[in-house]
Order: sequence, then C-alpha cells, then structure tokens
Amino acid sequence: MNKRSISPIRWIPSAYFAMGMPFVVLNMVVVLMYKGMGVDNTQITLWTSLIMLPWTLKFLWSPLLEMYRTKKFFVVTTQIITGITFGLVALSLHLPPFFVISIILLAIIAFSGATHDIACDGVYMSELSKTDQAKYIGWQGAFYNIAKVVASGGFVYLAGYLINYFGGGEKNAAPEVVRQANENAWTIVMLVCAAVMVALGIYHIFTLPSSQQEKSNSPLSEQLDELWHVIADFFTKKHIVYYIFFIILYRFAEGFVMKIVPLFLKASRAEGGLGLTEQQIGIYYGTFGAAAFVIGSILAGYYISHFGLKRTLFSLCCIFNIPFVVYVFLALYQPENTSLIATAIAFEYFGYGFGFVGLTLFMMQQIAPGKHQMAHYAFASGIMNLGVMIPGSISGWISDMIGYHDFFIMVMIATIPSFLITYFVPFTYDDSKKQTEK
Repeated sequence: MNKRSISPIRWIPSAYFAMGMPFVVLNMVVVLMYKGMGVDNTQITLWTSLIMLPWTLKFLWSPLLEMYRTKKFFVVTTQIITGITFGLVALSLHLPPFFVISIILLAIIAFSGATHDIACDGVYMSELSKTDQAKYIGWQGAFYNIAKVVASGGFVYLAGYLINYFGGGEKNAAPEVVRQANENAWTIVMLVCAAVMVALGIYHIFTLPSSQQEKSNSPLSEQLDELWHVIADFFTKKHIVYYIFFIILYRFAEGFVMKIVPLFLKASRAEGGLGLTEQQIGIYYGTFGAAAFVIGSILAGYYISHFGLKRTLFSLCCIFNIPFVVYVFLALYQPENTSLIATAIAFEYFGYGFGFVGLTLFMMQQIAPGKHQMAHYAFASGIMNLGVMIPGSISGWISDMIGYHDFFIMVMIATIPSFLITYFVPFTYDDSKKQTEK
C-alpha cells in the first residue's frame, strides 16, 4: 500500500489511543481498582509497577519484530490479544485469589502492549517523512494521552457510578456490600476495556498503512546474531550514555507522582488526602484534565515545529515538571473547593501534555535514527519507562512513611536533575528546517 494512500489522521489518533490505553489502565486505573477491593498501598504500587517491566525490556525482542511479518500485523494482533485478556481480568475479579490471578493477566497485557508499542512506533517512523513526524507528533502525543484521560477519567467515573449503583457508595454500607459493589463495578469496566481494544484491532485491519513486505523466517542463529548487532549498535551511538541518563531523568519525578496522585485524591482528609469519590476523580480527569491535555499536546507540536526541538527542549522540560507543585499545594491546604481542585489538575495536565511531546520527539529524531530505527526507538522508550517504574514501585512505601505533603515536596526536589541534564543535552542530528525532510 502506498504511504500516501491513507491519511495519517485516519490512523495516528486511533493507533496511539490503542497504545496509551493499556499502559494507563495498568499504571493508574487498576491502582484505584485494587484500592477499592481492599489491597494496601504498598502492595498496589509495588506490583502495579513491576508488571510494567515489559515496557522497559521490550528492546530484547524488538529486533525480532523486524524479521517476521509486518509491523501492521503485530499492531493489529496485539490489540486483539490485549482486548481478550482484559476480558479474562474481568472474570478473575470474582475468584478468591483475584489479586494474584489478575496481576498475572495484567502482566500478559503488559507484554502484549509493549510489543504493540514497538510495532506502532515502527509504522509511524517508516510511513511518515521527518516533516510529517514533526507535524503529527502533537496528534500522536495528544491521543496517546487522551487514552490516559479516557481511562483515568471516563473509566474511573464509570466505576464510581457503578459502585453507587450496586450500593457501595452508601454512607453506612457494610464492608461486604462495598467489596461486592467494587467487584461488580470493576468487572464491567474491564469488559469495556476489552471491547474497546478488540474494536480498535478490527478497525486497524482496514486503516493502518503498510508499505513493508512480509519477511521470511530466518534461522535462530541468524536472529540471535542480528539481535546482538542491533544491541551493540545502540550502545555505540554518539552521546548514548548521556542520552540514557537524560531519558530516565526527564520523567523521574513523574514516576513518583503517577501512582500516588489517584490514591491521594481518594484518601480521606484524616489521612492527608482530599477524600474524593471515583466519580469526582473521573470528572476532574475526564473534563478539565482532558481539555488541558489535548490543548497542551497539540500546541507543543506546533511550537516545536516552528522553533525547532533544540531551542525548545529545556522549556518543554520545565513545563513538564514544574506543574507537579500543584500537589504540594493541594496536600498542604486540602481545599474543598471543587473548582480549585479541577483547575490544579488541569494545570498539571496541560504541562504534562506540552512537555511529554519534547521527550518523544527527541528519542525519535536524536536517538532512534539509523539502520535499526524501530528497535532503537524501542530501546529508548523502554529505558524511559524504567525511569518511571523504579520510583513508582517504591512511591507507596515512601508516601506511607512521610505523608502526602512531604512526599510531594520530595517530588519537587526530584525534578532538579531533569532540569540540569536537559539544559546541557547534546544534539547528534541537526533539527533545523532544512534538515527535516528525508
């Protein structure tokens, strides 16, 4: 199929929504699911972080995806597998050892989702020129993170509504009633996730471009030899050690915040939280957060396209990290004014959407270029996720020890290394406009 025969707008939004949804559900939404079903914070943050490991280790199998079938094949297949497995998660919630079984199933989704990310980014880079990559990077980032808003906003709101519907929201509801209401509510939410992912997989059978020819199978020895050369080539890239530290530290503070914010919003005021319901959390994420994020992501794409990544990267890092200060304010004053809370969340989401685009484009245009572009982008994004997973895995333990307010102050201190390393980051490739075409 010709690269130009399918408009990027027909597949970039849906493909990157499909990329973002499993990641966000596993990283954020199941945090509230397990909390509602009585799992403690330390266990929640530890295991929901560890199951994200495939997004860090995906570089180990990313070269294999360049040896078999097409990138489109892997995108469509993993979307459908992810959907089916979400359906199994829904069923597992009714079993006595639900936590162990659901964690195993979520780990399978993580592997499928990480494989999907490799192939989807490969389609993006192989089917678009560098000019179009920069042009649509805002749309890519926007819809990846719209999935975050839909999941952490819409799905969480739906869960809250269903919990009330099943009687779990009553003030004096018995613990067993609350537990059963959460079980039923989250079962339905997981089934919705399943339906969305299967539907997207079917849609992309018809809309995802593929100018790549299917590859024939090669002997295992050749595959392993190729894998070694791909890995060796990555670690011999110019400035690679600096780049590894850069992509880890850029989102390091976010790693602490990601899992704790939903728990903080839901925690009672006596525990230092804001005492919000799932419905309130869903509304704040799904309305104000959604609008702010989309605006931030799209504006960032045009901002970078106009001024160039090299001139804008430090400002993007600042806009990404500084808004975390709103949680220091919320934890200190514990405001009850809903407009104030919504505004604070929207401010943070705007900064997140605006700043995240810079890191994505840097990995795509400064780290990935070369013979093994798709695999090396997978390496970079996997290392980036390590920078989120490590702080996330211990965030529950730390917040339990020092409290939410001091925890968010610590987060602000954790942003300092990102500013320093971004300010001095070297560029390997010229990103001026005359160099943007292939």
